[in-house]
Amino acid sequence: MKLLDDNTQLITLAAAQAEGTPQVNGPISETMQASDSITRALSDSLRNMDITDIKAVVTGENAFLRDGLRSLTELTVSFIPKLIAAILILWIGLKLAKMLKKLIVKTLDRRNADASLKSFLASLVDLLLKAMIVIMAMDVIGIKATSFIALLGAMGLAIGMALQGTLQNFAGGVIILLMRPFKVDDYIECGSYKGYIKEIRIFHTIMQPFNGRTIIIPNSELATKSLINHTKEPQIRLDVVASVAYGTDLKKAKEVLWEVIKAEPLIQWEYKAPTVAVSDLGNNSVDLSVWVWTKVDDYWTVWKHIREDIYIAFNNAGVEIPFPQITVHNATTQEPISMDQRSDAIPAAPAAPELPESQK
Repeated sequence: MKLLDDNTQLITLAAAQAEGTPQVNGPISETMQASDSITRALSDSLRNMDITDIKAVVTGENAFLRDGLRSLTELTVSFIPKLIAAILILWIGLKLAKMLKKLIVKTLDRRNADASLKSFLASLVDLLLKAMIVIMAMDVIGIKATSFIALLGAMGLAIGMALQGTLQNFAGGVIILLMRPFKVDDYIECGSYKGYIKEIRIFHTIMQPFNGRTIIIPNSELATKSLINHTKEPQIRLDVVASVAYGTDLKKAKEVLWEVIKAEPLIQWEYKAPTVAVSDLGNNSVDLSVWVWTKVDDYWTVWKHIREDIYIAFNNAGVEIPFPQITVHNATTQEPISMDQRSDAIPAAPAAPELPESQK
């Protein structure tokens, strides 16, 4: 489309065209045709346009906009309470998780749990509770945590299979903490291991025997196998075997043992009375068992004292303490043993008996 510099000429040409004047060739004619096309297009658009649509757009009564605004308003109104509820769940849940963590720590303190194990369990419980609270808040908002939980489950399964032995030791540590079959400073016996418990860690337990070595035992072994806790109770019985020779006056031997027991101040008579009795008739001795009760802390002191006192008392009283004996017989020269003469000849068969006359 060409534009004219003189709008007056354009108006004149339009008027001439309207009066039926012949068209003029040239640039002016082309300009008139373009202007006429624009005019007709605008006229058709205004003729076909519904004035109510323009009014609806201007006044906000358009259905599309109205429905969109209504949906946005409803979504906002319904989401805000859920958001507030999720925030309350997070706030209250985190407070409760913190309180529960403190309660667990206090409970473990009352049970004298190991410090490292106590802190680990408290952190683990705190982490699990926070994860549960976040999942609950997501569910309230409308975010489905099913896929998230499934992913965590798959990851946990893979990690569990890769670290099966380690997780068993961890579970064993948790069982030891909760069930408390032993604690630090207890003297236990598990299989071939004997010693005092020095530390209970997450995955293993440290034991120290009398020789000063350090034994590191996996927690799964201590949690799944039978063990003997010698210091679980405050009182413990000490068993001592005093052997005397055959032919010893047992009454006299028992009196000597009772004197030894009465002289030991660490024996707990008020808890249970001691016992002295014949326990076995061995190959070389008669065994007398002495059962006395003492405190756990005094066990090894009494263990050393009473054996020494029994030996001294038996020696002073003339009670013979036996020892393995072997009877030796001296061999004597004996006359050689004579043997009957033997013959290699085959003995003759016996003669057949004669028949009687009646049978001949």
